[in-house]
Amino acid sequence: MFSLNDKIAIVTGSGRGIGRAISLVLAEAGATVMLTARTEKEIDETALIIKENGGKCQTFCADITDSTQVDNLMAKTIADYGRIDILINNAGQYQKRPIVNFPDKKLIPPIFPVEVKDPISDDEWKTLFDINVNSVFYCCRAAGVHMIKQKHGKVINLSSNSAIQASPYFAAYNSSKAAINMFTRVLALEWAPYNICVNAIAPGEFHTDLTEFSWSNPIEKQKRLDRIPLNREGDLRDIGMLANYLSSRSADYITGQTIYIDGGLSAK
Repeated sequence: MFSLNDKIAIVTGSGRGIGRAISLVLAEAGATVMLTARTEKEIDETALIIKENGGKCQTFCADITDSTQVDNLMAKTIADYGRIDILINNAGQYQKRPIVNFPDKKLIPPIFPVEVKDPISDDEWKTLFDINVNSVFYCCRAAGVHMIKQKHGKVINLSSNSAIQASPYFAAYNSSKAAINMFTRVLALEWAPYNICVNAIAPGEFHTDLTEFSWSNPIEKQKRLDRIPLNREGDLRDIGMLANYLSSRSADYITGQTIYIDGGLSAK
Protein backbone atom coordinates (compact mmCIF):
# COMPACT_ATOMS: atom_id res chain seq x y z
CA MET A 1 0.00 0.00 0.00
CA PHE A 2 2.96 2.31 0.47
CA SER A 3 4.71 1.28 -2.74
CA LEU A 4 5.25 3.82 -5.50
CA ASN A 5 6.44 1.32 -8.08
CA ASP A 6 6.02 2.60 -11.65
CA LYS A 7 4.88 6.04 -10.43
CA ILE A 8 6.28 9.22 -11.97
CA ALA A 9 6.99 12.01 -9.47
CA ILE A 10 8.16 15.59 -9.88
CA VAL A 11 9.85 17.27 -6.90
CA THR A 12 10.69 20.96 -7.07
CA GLY A 13 13.62 22.34 -5.08
CA SER A 14 15.02 18.82 -4.91
CA GLY A 15 18.69 19.75 -4.84
CA ARG A 16 18.97 19.98 -1.06
CA GLY A 17 17.20 19.98 2.29
CA ILE A 18 13.58 18.90 2.43
CA GLY A 19 13.30 18.46 -1.33
CA ARG A 20 16.27 16.12 -1.43
CA ALA A 21 14.96 14.12 1.54
CA ILE A 22 11.56 13.68 -0.10
CA SER A 23 13.12 12.68 -3.42
CA LEU A 24 15.29 10.01 -1.79
CA VAL A 25 12.34 8.42 0.01
CA LEU A 26 10.08 8.46 -3.06
CA ALA A 27 12.83 6.80 -5.09
CA GLU A 28 13.28 4.15 -2.37
CA ALA A 29 9.54 3.47 -2.58
CA GLY A 30 9.89 2.76 -6.31
CA ALA A 31 9.01 6.07 -7.97
CA THR A 32 10.92 7.53 -10.89
CA VAL A 33 11.69 11.05 -9.72
CA MET A 34 12.07 14.10 -11.95
CA LEU A 35 14.42 16.30 -9.94
CA THR A 36 14.22 20.02 -10.59
CA ALA A 37 15.84 23.16 -9.20
CA ARG A 38 17.66 26.24 -10.43
CA THR A 39 21.09 24.90 -9.47
CA GLU A 40 22.14 22.03 -11.71
CA LYS A 41 25.02 20.93 -9.45
CA GLU A 42 22.66 20.34 -6.52
CA ILE A 43 20.12 18.21 -8.38
CA ASP A 44 22.99 16.25 -9.94
CA GLU A 45 24.17 15.44 -6.41
CA THR A 46 20.68 14.27 -5.43
CA ALA A 47 20.50 12.16 -8.59
CA LEU A 48 23.84 10.53 -7.79
CA ILE A 49 22.63 9.48 -4.33
CA ILE A 50 19.41 8.04 -5.76
CA LYS A 51 21.21 6.07 -8.45
CA GLU A 52 23.84 4.77 -6.03
CA ASN A 53 20.97 3.33 -4.00
CA GLY A 54 19.37 1.68 -7.03
CA GLY A 55 16.69 4.29 -7.63
CA LYS A 56 15.48 5.90 -10.85
CA CYS A 57 15.51 9.61 -11.58
CA GLN A 58 16.14 12.33 -14.12
CA THR A 59 17.20 15.96 -13.69
CA PHE A 60 15.69 19.07 -15.26
CA CYS A 61 17.18 22.45 -14.39
CA ALA A 62 14.48 25.14 -14.28
CA ASP A 63 13.41 28.36 -12.60
CA ILE A 64 9.86 27.55 -11.57
CA THR A 65 8.98 31.21 -11.05
CA ASP A 66 8.90 31.32 -14.85
CA SER A 67 5.69 29.68 -16.08
CA THR A 68 7.23 28.90 -19.46
CA GLN A 69 10.01 26.88 -17.84
CA VAL A 70 7.40 25.09 -15.72
CA ASP A 71 5.45 24.19 -18.86
CA ASN A 72 8.68 22.87 -20.39
CA LEU A 73 9.31 20.73 -17.28
CA MET A 74 5.86 19.14 -17.52
CA ALA A 75 6.17 18.66 -21.30
CA LYS A 76 9.53 16.90 -20.84
CA THR A 77 8.06 14.60 -18.18
CA ILE A 78 5.10 13.69 -20.36
CA ALA A 79 7.32 13.17 -23.40
CA ASP A 80 9.61 10.80 -21.51
CA TYR A 81 7.13 8.96 -19.26
CA GLY A 82 3.64 9.61 -20.62
CA ARG A 83 2.12 10.79 -17.36
CA ILE A 84 2.59 12.64 -14.06
CA ASP A 85 1.40 10.73 -11.01
CA ILE A 86 2.86 12.82 -8.19
CA LEU A 87 3.73 16.51 -7.89
CA ILE A 88 5.64 17.76 -4.84
CA ASN A 89 5.80 21.57 -4.68
CA ASN A 90 8.69 22.04 -2.30
CA ALA A 91 10.77 24.98 -3.56
CA GLY A 92 10.67 27.93 -1.16
CA GLN A 93 12.46 30.92 0.29
CA TYR A 94 12.80 32.47 3.73
CA GLN A 95 12.68 36.23 4.46
CA LYS A 96 13.32 38.19 7.66
CA ARG A 97 12.39 41.84 7.33
CA PRO A 98 10.12 44.35 9.12
CA ILE A 99 7.41 46.10 7.12
CA VAL A 100 8.53 49.61 8.17
CA ASN A 101 11.43 51.23 10.03
CA PHE A 102 11.34 51.60 13.81
CA PRO A 103 12.70 55.09 14.54
CA ASP A 104 12.26 54.62 18.32
CA LYS A 105 14.18 51.31 18.13
CA LYS A 106 11.45 49.54 20.11
CA LEU A 107 11.89 46.17 18.47
CA ILE A 108 10.02 43.06 19.55
CA PRO A 109 12.78 40.53 20.31
CA PRO A 110 12.73 37.82 17.65
CA ILE A 111 12.43 34.23 18.81
CA PHE A 112 15.80 33.47 17.25
CA PRO A 113 18.71 35.81 16.55
CA VAL A 114 17.93 37.81 13.46
CA GLU A 115 19.43 41.02 12.22
CA VAL A 116 16.51 43.37 11.74
CA LYS A 117 17.54 45.11 8.53
CA ASP A 118 15.78 47.72 6.44
CA PRO A 119 12.10 47.15 5.69
CA ILE A 120 11.25 44.62 3.03
CA SER A 121 11.25 46.17 -0.44
CA ASP A 122 8.64 45.77 -3.17
CA ASP A 123 11.00 43.51 -5.12
CA GLU A 124 11.81 41.33 -2.10
CA TRP A 125 8.13 40.87 -1.26
CA LYS A 126 7.28 40.01 -4.87
CA THR A 127 10.26 37.65 -5.20
CA LEU A 128 9.27 35.68 -2.10
CA PHE A 129 5.69 35.30 -3.31
CA ASP A 130 6.95 34.33 -6.76
CA ILE A 131 8.92 31.47 -5.22
CA ASN A 132 6.62 30.39 -2.41
CA VAL A 133 3.19 30.90 -4.00
CA ASN A 134 3.24 31.69 -7.71
CA SER A 135 5.52 28.74 -8.53
CA VAL A 136 3.05 26.39 -6.83
CA PHE A 137 0.24 27.83 -8.95
CA TYR A 138 2.29 27.43 -12.14
CA CYS A 139 3.26 23.84 -11.33
CA CYS A 140 -0.25 22.78 -10.32
CA ARG A 141 -1.77 24.38 -13.41
CA ALA A 142 0.71 22.73 -15.77
CA ALA A 143 0.57 19.29 -14.13
CA GLY A 144 -3.16 19.44 -13.46
CA VAL A 145 -4.04 19.40 -17.15
CA HIS A 146 -2.42 15.97 -17.44
CA MET A 147 -3.70 14.64 -14.11
CA ILE A 148 -7.26 15.55 -15.03
CA LYS A 149 -6.93 13.67 -18.33
CA GLN A 150 -5.54 10.66 -16.44
CA LYS A 151 -8.27 10.99 -13.78
CA HIS A 152 -5.76 10.41 -11.00
CA GLY A 153 -2.88 12.16 -9.28
CA LYS A 154 -1.35 13.25 -6.00
CA VAL A 155 -0.28 16.84 -5.30
CA ILE A 156 1.61 17.77 -2.15
CA ASN A 157 2.42 21.40 -1.36
CA LEU A 158 5.02 22.31 1.25
CA SER A 159 3.62 24.71 3.82
CA SER A 160 4.96 25.47 7.32
CA ASN A 161 3.78 25.80 10.89
CA SER A 162 4.50 29.50 10.22
CA ALA A 163 1.23 29.51 8.27
CA ILE A 164 -0.66 29.53 11.58
CA GLN A 165 1.96 30.78 14.09
CA ALA A 166 2.89 34.42 13.64
CA SER A 167 6.47 35.64 14.14
CA PRO A 168 7.66 39.26 14.10
CA TYR A 169 9.61 40.23 10.95
CA PHE A 170 8.31 37.28 8.92
CA ALA A 171 5.18 38.85 7.43
CA ALA A 172 6.03 37.85 3.86
CA TYR A 173 7.03 34.28 4.70
CA ASN A 174 4.15 33.60 7.09
CA SER A 175 1.62 35.09 4.67
CA SER A 176 2.96 33.06 1.76
CA LYS A 177 2.61 29.80 3.67
CA ALA A 178 -0.91 30.71 4.83
CA ALA A 179 -1.74 31.23 1.14
CA ILE A 180 -0.47 27.72 0.38
CA ASN A 181 -2.82 26.24 2.99
CA MET A 182 -5.88 27.85 1.41
CA PHE A 183 -4.75 27.15 -2.16
CA THR A 184 -4.43 23.47 -1.18
CA ARG A 185 -7.97 23.34 0.17
CA VAL A 186 -9.52 25.06 -2.84
CA LEU A 187 -7.66 22.90 -5.35
CA ALA A 188 -8.63 19.75 -3.47
CA LEU A 189 -12.30 20.63 -3.97
CA GLU A 190 -11.90 21.55 -7.64
CA TRP A 191 -10.00 18.39 -8.53
CA ALA A 192 -11.80 15.84 -6.34
CA PRO A 193 -14.14 14.77 -9.21
CA TYR A 194 -11.05 13.67 -11.14
CA ASN A 195 -9.63 11.48 -8.36
CA ILE A 196 -6.79 13.91 -7.64
CA CYS A 197 -5.79 14.32 -4.00
CA VAL A 198 -4.26 17.66 -3.00
CA ASN A 199 -2.67 18.02 0.44
CA ALA A 200 -0.02 20.07 2.21
CA ILE A 201 2.81 19.15 4.56
CA ALA A 202 3.72 21.79 7.13
CA PRO A 203 7.12 21.16 8.75
CA GLY A 204 8.15 22.74 12.03
CA GLU A 205 11.67 22.87 13.45
CA PHE A 206 14.00 21.11 11.02
CA HIS A 207 17.68 21.72 10.42
CA THR A 208 18.12 22.95 6.84
CA ASP A 209 20.29 25.52 5.10
CA LEU A 210 17.61 28.11 5.87
CA THR A 211 17.77 27.48 9.64
CA GLU A 212 21.50 26.78 9.93
CA PHE A 213 22.00 30.15 11.63
CA SER A 214 20.36 28.91 14.83
CA TRP A 215 20.80 25.12 14.80
CA SER A 216 24.59 25.52 14.57
CA ASN A 217 24.63 27.64 17.76
CA PRO A 218 24.34 25.42 20.90
CA ILE A 219 22.46 28.06 22.90
CA GLU A 220 20.01 28.86 20.12
CA LYS A 221 19.62 25.17 19.31
CA GLN A 222 18.52 24.55 22.90
CA LYS A 223 15.99 27.38 22.61
CA ARG A 224 14.51 25.65 19.58
CA LEU A 225 14.35 22.31 21.36
CA ASP A 226 12.72 23.87 24.42
CA ARG A 227 9.85 25.11 22.22
CA ILE A 228 9.11 21.64 20.84
CA PRO A 229 6.85 19.42 23.02
CA LEU A 230 8.74 16.27 21.94
CA ASN A 231 11.96 18.16 22.80
CA ARG A 232 13.98 16.85 19.89
CA GLU A 233 15.00 17.86 16.41
CA GLY A 234 13.03 16.44 13.51
CA ASP A 235 14.70 14.25 10.91
CA LEU A 236 14.25 15.39 7.30
CA ARG A 237 13.52 11.78 6.43
CA ASP A 238 10.36 12.08 8.56
CA ILE A 239 9.02 14.56 6.01
CA GLY A 240 9.97 12.21 3.19
CA MET A 241 8.06 9.35 4.81
CA LEU A 242 4.95 11.52 5.18
CA ALA A 243 5.23 12.55 1.53
CA ASN A 244 5.54 8.88 0.59
CA TYR A 245 2.38 8.05 2.53
CA LEU A 246 0.37 10.88 0.96
CA SER A 247 1.62 9.86 -2.49
CA SER A 248 0.61 6.23 -2.06
CA ARG A 249 -2.69 4.32 -2.29
CA SER A 250 -2.82 4.36 1.51
CA ALA A 251 -3.86 8.03 1.40
CA ASP A 252 -6.44 7.81 -1.39
CA TYR A 253 -9.17 9.13 0.94
CA ILE A 254 -7.18 12.11 2.23
CA THR A 255 -7.48 15.43 0.41
CA GLY A 256 -7.63 19.12 1.28
CA GLN A 257 -5.58 18.63 4.44
CA THR A 258 -2.54 20.43 5.86
CA ILE A 259 -0.60 18.00 8.04
CA TYR A 260 1.75 19.52 10.60
CA ILE A 261 4.92 17.56 11.26
CA ASP A 262 6.52 19.54 14.06
CA GLY A 263 6.85 17.48 17.24
CA GLY A 264 3.67 19.06 18.64
CA LEU A 265 4.76 22.70 18.18
CA SER A 266 1.58 23.75 16.36
CA ALA A 267 -0.56 22.28 19.15
CA LYS A 268 0.65 24.90 21.64
